[in-house]
Amino acid sequence: MTALEKATGDVVFKFEPFVLHVLCQELQDAQMLHSVAVDSGFRNSGITVGRGGKITMAVRSTHCLEVPLSHKGRLMVSEEYIEFLVHVANQKMEENI
Repeated sequence: MTALEKATGDVVFKFEPFVLHVLCQELQDAQMLHSVAVDSGFRNSGITVGRGGKITMAVRSTHCLEVPLSHKGRLMVSEEYIEFLVHVANQKMEENI
């Protein structure tokens, strides 16, 4: 809260979800891993194939959170709401684990 009170610009509370990149030998391996990831709730997962044929499967969670807290140095939310956001982000971290 002390840092927020001193802020002169925009402040955003941000939680980024789990991401795991897996290099796969075959496209079939990546497709199988993708199916498992999506079925396990990692709905933002995907497969990329590079120019050199490198196959990467990314397991991505949907547990993101991005909330503006201040604008031009003016706090836009209460301390109680910030405590709530921290609680929500900690729950998302537990889900990541």
